[in-house]
Amino acid sequence: MVSTIPTSNSVTQSQLRPEIRKLQPLLVEWRRHLHKRPELGFKEYLTGEFICQKLQEWGIEHQKGVAKTGILATIDSGKPGPVLAIRADLDALPIQELNDVPYRSIHNGVMHACGHDGHTAIALGTVHYLATHRQDFNGIVKIIFQPAEEGPGGAKPMIEAGVLKNPDVDAIIGLHLWNNLPLGTVGVRSGALMAATERFNCTILGKGGHGAMPHQTVDSVVVAAQIINALQTIVARNINPIDSAVVTVGELKAGRAFNVIADTARMGGTVRYFNLAYQDYFAKRIEQVIAGVCESHGASYEFNYIPLYPPLINDQKMADLVKSVAELLVETPAGVVPECQTLGGEDMSFFLQEVPGCYFFLGSANAEKNLAYPHHHPRFDFDETALGMGVEMFVRCVEKFCSKR
Repeated sequence: MVSTIPTSNSVTQSQLRPEIRKLQPLLVEWRRHLHKRPELGFKEYLTGEFICQKLQEWGIEHQKGVAKTGILATIDSGKPGPVLAIRADLDALPIQELNDVPYRSIHNGVMHACGHDGHTAIALGTVHYLATHRQDFNGIVKIIFQPAEEGPGGAKPMIEAGVLKNPDVDAIIGLHLWNNLPLGTVGVRSGALMAATERFNCTILGKGGHGAMPHQTVDSVVVAAQIINALQTIVARNINPIDSAVVTVGELKAGRAFNVIADTARMGGTVRYFNLAYQDYFAKRIEQVIAGVCESHGASYEFNYIPLYPPLINDQKMADLVKSVAELLVETPAGVVPECQTLGGEDMSFFLQEVPGCYFFLGSANAEKNLAYPHHHPRFDFDETALGMGVEMFVRCVEKFCSKR
């Protein structure tokens, strides 16, 4: 594989405290256990059992079955102070793994191809450390093990189940192992980090007929093709060039025979954007384009638009806190990367709508070890050195946010 990921030069763990360096083998063991047993959204039963077993073993107060398969762990320092939440996602993807490793998925057609197994291991490591170092912080830390980030979305159900209440959470942090950045880097910025995720489906209703007699038909394929081209003008000509946005048609199904003009064509796509000003814009504009093209050809249509996740917007103060921690931890020349926006989506955005917080990227690619395949690829894997770095980042954020004020 030829990688476009920059190398991280020499990566060491000298900034990790000895207790977390000692945790590294366990973090790898936990991550590989989870990687081998991936589960889809709201079906993370084995994953939940493993987490609860560890929490019970360590004497950590926790609640299971939150929003079906979520878990909430609470670590009380016993001293008055703020409440900080840490979020980790649990679910895998419907992908057949192609890696030839001892910890390869044993569940056919399901794979941890996005790093959520690592997120869970990092969260467990953070729980383990904080539970034995309660003297180092004030207040309370809640660890939210969230199901179904990949879909249909577990953040909102967990919020509705009250994970940010009793006691009320003052701020929240989370991380994503990120193979778009090399090991030894942290991507963090205030404002929009990840995009809104929305989807649409459309069925073009034409009139079928013989491929040699198009004048007797309304060709749904031709109509669909013109709609697809016209949709690209929305970003090119309707959106402010300063703002980033994407309209992608990723699915098109029509016809069953080479000499038959199809009476229907079905398409599906996704919309991404950062600016909240466009929250209600795309649904209306896309339908206007579809309606106009259909009318010009004498076709009709059925249209469905589904907002999924809002933009993920980091709080300035919390982003500054995470950045200050990262600047002390990362030692490579690349260091902290502020220009790390992506039009990918994340339902961590729902938590950030409720309380101030920061979601950041932890570089995990290592091209020298062939660990630089992109997320959602059947050969995705990451450099597990990042696991200890993730725990150190979380612990330092806790200590800084929950220090005496």
